Amino acid sequence: MALIYPNLPPMDQLTDYHPKMPLRIYTADHVLMGEFGEERRNLVRINKVPEVMKKAVLAIEDDRFYQHGGVDYIGILRAALHNLVSSNRQGASTITQQVARNFFLTSEQTFKRKIYEVLLAWKIEKALTKDQIFEIYLNQIYLGQRAFGFAAAAQVYFGKPLEDITLAEAAMLAGLPKAPSANNPITNPTRAKQRQQYILLRMKQLGYITDQQYEQAKNESIKVKTSRNEFNVHAKYVAEMVRMMVYDQYKDETYTRGLNVYTTITQKDQEAAYQAVRRGVLDYDRRHGYRGPEGSMDIPANAEAVADAIEDELSRYPDSDDLLAAVVLEASPKQVKAVVSSGEQITITGNGLNFAAAGLSSNASAGKQIKRGSIIRVIKDSNNNWSVSQMPQLEAAFVSMNPNDGAIKSLVGGFDFTQKKFNHVTQAWRQPGSSFKPFIYSAGLEKGFAPASIINDSPVSFAGQASGQSWDPKNFDSRYEGPMTMRRGLMKSKNMISIRILDKIGAQFGQEHVTKFGFDAAKNPPYLTLALGAGSVTPLQMATAYSVFANGGYLIKPYLISYIADSDGKVLSQARPEKAGNEGIRVIDARNAFIMTTMLKDVVRGGTAARANSLGRSDLAGKTGTTNDSVDAWFAGYQPQLVGVAWLGFDQPKNMGGHETGSGLALPVWINYMQKALAGVPVEERPVPPGVVFEGGDWYYAEIPSGKILTNVGVGQKDLDKMYETENNSVKDEIFED
Repeated sequence: MALIYPNLPPMDQLTDYHPKMPLRIYTADHVLMGEFGEERRNLVRINKVPEVMKKAVLAIEDDRFYQHGGVDYIGILRAALHNLVSSNRQGASTITQQVARNFFLTSEQTFKRKIYEVLLAWKIEKALTKDQIFEIYLNQIYLGQRAFGFAAAAQVYFGKPLEDITLAEAAMLAGLPKAPSANNPITNPTRAKQRQQYILLRMKQLGYITDQQYEQAKNESIKVKTSRNEFNVHAKYVAEMVRMMVYDQYKDETYTRGLNVYTTITQKDQEAAYQAVRRGVLDYDRRHGYRGPEGSMDIPANAEAVADAIEDELSRYPDSDDLLAAVVLEASPKQVKAVVSSGEQITITGNGLNFAAAGLSSNASAGKQIKRGSIIRVIKDSNNNWSVSQMPQLEAAFVSMNPNDGAIKSLVGGFDFTQKKFNHVTQAWRQPGSSFKPFIYSAGLEKGFAPASIINDSPVSFAGQASGQSWDPKNFDSRYEGPMTMRRGLMKSKNMISIRILDKIGAQFGQEHVTKFGFDAAKNPPYLTLALGAGSVTPLQMATAYSVFANGGYLIKPYLISYIADSDGKVLSQARPEKAGNEGIRVIDARNAFIMTTMLKDVVRGGTAARANSLGRSDLAGKTGTTNDSVDAWFAGYQPQLVGVAWLGFDQPKNMGGHETGSGLALPVWINYMQKALAGVPVEERPVPPGVVFEGGDWYYAEIPSGKILTNVGVGQKDLDKMYETENNSVKDEIFED
């Protein structure tokens, strides 16, 4: 042995212990929302480990740990005597030996390996204190579910920090080192419970706990974390964006260095956005009818083989949060019995069958019929009642941000990240439709227009556009109302008004102006179609652009990462965003932003976004958008502290339905988000900037009062006289769609 001892590996891995630590991504309010790395681990110092956890591990793994010198001879003798009379064999490896095995040896059962293990244990005991050895063991041991160490296991299995676990939970965790798979409380709760009960008994026998503590822990009902979303916030698109950003800087160290990234996202905002998107998409899907089962399987005739066959089949249809895949066992117009992936059998009756009634009819087509073996989607409501649903084909995106510094508060890149990882907030280039019109109106203000300018809402034809052919644009509803103010034209989202403004100021100037808001010039060419939002933008660009109106004229850069810290809490990098108020990033006059906001408020008060009045706030402004043939639906809106943009459409652009518009599809998503995001936020009105005057019921630049504004665009005297005759007509009961 003396000859072998000097050849043992050095203790550097232990004396300078730096385990692999995963990348962790948090909300601004420190809620974990993403984790990347081969090993889940939370490094915890021995003085931070609760006593119940230490005692539970010592009771089952090595109760004489603090007495022996690395090898427990009494324990070896006790195990040998036990094994002589029992088929339930005991081992005698100490915690120190387990540390030696985990760091330096394989798990092969040979005499030579056992000798090395003993020698290494002696060497470890000479190099480290008992507490240091125990700390390494508590952090390094594998406990199932990719969790290494008891702090990570507490989060994985119970969703709580190690310091908050109960005696009963500690005993259940202590049962994992021997057989992490067999004693896993998620996949094998019965076996895990049996192991836990034995450990509690050992703790009582060793005097670690009292009889009263034993009885209480033995009977405690443990809630194991089995949620389909392993984190407490639905933010997979955000987590993936952050992962890519961090990898660009840290490369492969990203997944082992223990970086903690704190984002600008808040849990409240993110959950509100996620739920709003899900509700908006599913509401659309219900309006457009049941398409039929996702697939089918042959259920085996052998009853014993049914459960395994169903489990295998459902593994091909991942659950989408609360939208679960299920295999139908029985189906009739009055009742459906099915099995979900957890193995639970459910029964659906009554209203729960209404959506799929066509698929339960005896004369249903083959592709739509629900029968035994059909793969369907089911969802449970707040009253625990099941209903038939389906995976939607429509996609959606939502993003919100603070317009004053660019901090992104929520970001939902699609209906389900697991099903589709394409991030529609940043990657989807879509036509913005009428939601782009405010930027054309803003350009008009710079060229002498004002909200009170009179512009003719009548058909117009243009020759020689981009295609070389004549262009005969139409209003969304094909209705024309003659002369009206620019303000009313935006309220009613009249295409002809926007087109005449751009025609008057010049498409080249219009393009130059809109690029000030952060739009790409190449994707928004200088043609009159620009007035109708025929270019291409992303939802994040739209949020950035609307922030210019919200913050008084400044182009701020959106940002997602607030700061990055290492595993010891040392800040490695910190965001330093430019903020509204810095004149170096001003892109439009404060007066322009103010007047545009008054016009966009009118869109909410009595225009195409009138549904937003349900929020009961006077500080909301925004614009709906629907592209040709209802291919894209938008709503972009704001108040002084928050901008939000919602988009819905198909990945392969196609008509969503003749009655589907920005006001009917996207606006409800925005409203549902803002209802939660602005709860408790006081109403705020931005002050009137210098150089703006209120005259004759409307706002003007001081140097361009009502008598000098550009007006009567495309309007003849006869049309003007007619307008004045009817200008007092009320529109408060009208609901406009766009």
